[in-house]
Amino acid sequence: MTLREVNIGESRSVLKVDGEGALRQRILDMGLTKGAQVVVRKVAPLGDPIEVTVRGYELSLRKAEAACILMK
Repeated sequence: MTLREVNIGESRSVLKVDGEGALRQRILDMGLTKGAQVVVRKVAPLGDPIEVTVRGYELSLRKAEAACILMK
């Protein structure tokens, strides 16, 4: 399951971050590392962006970025 598929209000932990180069590094720099707890707060009407809470702060991600994050 990817972060893109997690329902609003659900809490999951990060299993793995896929992707390459700058995109993967950017996701890791935002705190979405293995084991981090993520709560999906909101999803825009067209599904892009997705607002999540991770490590105590709010973060907005594009659908393409959320699809690179595998969740438990």
